[in-house]
Amino acid sequence: MKAAILVEQKKPLVIADIELPKQLEYGQVIVRVVSSSICGSQIGEIEGVKGPDKFLPHLLGHEGGGVVEKTGAGVNKVKKGDHVVMHWRPGVGISAPSPQYQWGKTAVNAGYVTTFNEYAVVSENRITPIPKEIDFEVAALLGCAVTTGFGVVNNDAKLKIGESIAVFGVGSVGMNIIQGAQLVSAYPIIAIDLYDHKLEQAKKFGATHTINASTEDVAAKVFQIVGSQGVDVAIDNTGQASVIEAAYEVTSAAGRTVLVGVLDKKKKVSLYTLPLHFEKKFFGSHGGNSFPTVDIPNYLKLIQTAKAKVKEMVTHRFSLNEINHALDGVKRGNIGKCIIEVS
Repeated sequence: MKAAILVEQKKPLVIADIELPKQLEYGQVIVRVVSSSICGSQIGEIEGVKGPDKFLPHLLGHEGGGVVEKTGAGVNKVKKGDHVVMHWRPGVGISAPSPQYQWGKTAVNAGYVTTFNEYAVVSENRITPIPKEIDFEVAALLGCAVTTGFGVVNNDAKLKIGESIAVFGVGSVGMNIIQGAQLVSAYPIIAIDLYDHKLEQAKKFGATHTINASTEDVAAKVFQIVGSQGVDVAIDNTGQASVIEAAYEVTSAAGRTVLVGVLDKKKKVSLYTLPLHFEKKFFGSHGGNSFPTVDIPNYLKLIQTAKAKVKEMVTHRFSLNEINHALDGVKRGNIGKCIIEVS
């Protein structure tokens, strides 16, 4: 089967034919991956944001939609033929061992779930069954972008009706944070990015105000919109030190700054910490603290009743052979949410 393999950090993925493990371990499931998406986490893995990668070579991808082909011993959550969301956050089910694939004489490592490969051996607790009428592209976005974005709003920030929010970086997670903020009737909802095309799209998902950080003074504009006290909630999706500092700066004395993007291991941020001794909060998010088994069916209800938009955020589609072009475009910011048509 065809797969995109990370062989060396800061290098393009290698497209090659690899072999599935000869047998399934307890709790493992084989899924035919139909659609995958690209998350900023994969860019971070390739670029070595967290430091040297001791698992090379390995597979990538953690949000996908596919069809169950085979189940291992102990699996009772899904059966052959079921359509599933593939997600990186654990849900109900067995936490199975990570698989190892074969590329000629070379072993290829993988995590609990991967989606840049035509067939994936996945841990039972990393898949959630969905109705067969759900589009596989929607399924892919439910694997991370939607569950993380909505989870940041509901579980991390605990955003309330009428509270103000500033979203730094409006990729797919940022877009879903904006959409989630609109669903809880937050106001104002301020989208901040470097690219006008992303800011225009953010308006369609619920942003009431937009700021282009490449041409405007972000802090001054935020204070102009909400007043000198700052916003109740600021979310950083970029993982850039200067942006994290800006998000903290515009957060009110009793507000919450939430970090979704991951800062490079070599970088540091500088903050005035006295407000943290009182009511101000500054903390990181781990996938919006989502629980896919519960959250995915709930968010599907919003999508099916047109209260939430998902497929509308897809801007580009690529084949698995074109994945390096897609990754480069996402990294440069000129491609929005893209779908990899895997099989």
